[in-house]
Amino acid sequence: MTSNPSDPSNDDGDTPKDPLSEMLARLMGGNAQGMDPQELAKAAGLPSDPQAMAMMMQQVQAMFAAQSDGPVNWQLAHDHARRVAAADGDPSVTPQQRRDVDEALRLAEMWLDPVTDFPSTNTLGRAWSHAEWVEATMDTWKRLTEPVAVSIAKALSDAISGQLPEEMKTMMGGASSMLQNLGGAMFGMQLGQAVGALSKDVVSSTDIGVPLAEGQMALLPVNVAAFGEGLDIPEQEVRLFLAVREAAHTRLFTQVPWLSGHLLGAVESYARGIHIDMSKIEEVARDIDPSNPESMQAALSEGVFMPERTPQQDAALVRLETALALVEGWVDELTAAATANLPSSAALREMVRRRRATGGPAEHAFASLVGLELRPRRLRDAATLWAHLTAERGIEGRDAVWEHPDLLPTAEDLDDPQGFSQRRQLAESSDSEVDAALQRLLDGGFDETEETPSPDESPESGDQPTNGEGSPEGGKP
Repeated sequence: MTSNPSDPSNDDGDTPKDPLSEMLARLMGGNAQGMDPQELAKAAGLPSDPQAMAMMMQQVQAMFAAQSDGPVNWQLAHDHARRVAAADGDPSVTPQQRRDVDEALRLAEMWLDPVTDFPSTNTLGRAWSHAEWVEATMDTWKRLTEPVAVSIAKALSDAISGQLPEEMKTMMGGASSMLQNLGGAMFGMQLGQAVGALSKDVVSSTDIGVPLAEGQMALLPVNVAAFGEGLDIPEQEVRLFLAVREAAHTRLFTQVPWLSGHLLGAVESYARGIHIDMSKIEEVARDIDPSNPESMQAALSEGVFMPERTPQQDAALVRLETALALVEGWVDELTAAATANLPSSAALREMVRRRRATGGPAEHAFASLVGLELRPRRLRDAATLWAHLTAERGIEGRDAVWEHPDLLPTAEDLDDPQGFSQRRQLAESSDSEVDAALQRLLDGGFDETEETPSPDESPESGDQPTNGEGSPEGGKP
């Protein structure tokens, strides 16, 4: 049996190790067993998957001589996401499933018409497999994760390069480029793992609250069936309830043009603010003993390459979570109203609420990827607010709140839904007073006050006060 030299696990003494394994061995002071690739994966938040790690090592080896187009290997992310999505089977959507989804989404649109002022989008409903969901959403994942990906990839390459012996740098020549590719490959694997895992959990294109496939409306039949398992609810009812939620999301994002950019922009701004604490990496690196493999493994297991959250990011997270809660609360309220005659509506509503509030393993994986949890923690508060506005203003008045981002409720409004209208009236009144004053100024309404001289102004010669004897003060008679 011939050994595979590209296999990182190959320990055949007669077969040379691949360059990456050799480099890692040299990093560990010559001990070939000192650097476990799975420990490196653990530092980056990757799963302990020997097959996945072997694939990553082969990919990095193939990139030794390749020119890097950027700090992240997006092709590797895409390929690994597809591989994870297909694990344990990813059957193609059947014609019957497509008909069922199409029928459910068409009916959902009809049910939504009486409960919202936003018109139907006439979007064609689709049924997706896991792989089709990956393909439809990958560009958005790239947009959301690229800012932090750049930081992580650079931190990885800088940290590893700093520990590379001089003789290894000379021997490998293009070590800097290779190490950058290593960091990009690690993040690509991490992103692919998270996206692939999410494809097995999500039931629709908007299931996490942001428009991952903008302009498209879709359900994943296999995941919808899994969602309903053990609920003792007919699959048709489950599919219809989830279709109403998907249609409501799509209608909102389509009829409120600024909303998609508002949400995605908030996520991007949050991600750009995430940074890698290089001082922490340097501090850990100083404690590493090259002759002691355990010291490197201990450093890696601390997860020093993961992003640090700053106070500014915590504040940004509150704003983002408020926006996500408002979207999910509006969808939750509309879905409840549209499915009022569905026997299982209340039970399904509660299940979705809990699922969105706590998140699943795949959502936690994404949270570890960029330090961001796309979960509407205040979904119930937001739903209460929208219900209050519906009762107070009617459907048209409630939906008019989406006309501009400045009109959106704040975290304070979620705390006190009943006081929202009063606070809004006070704010609008204050704005009106400022506008009126500005208009008066522009119209010359304040000129009269400028014509009356102040006590400090010098009087004109012809209007000088007298001293009581008909002469100006200080003058001679």
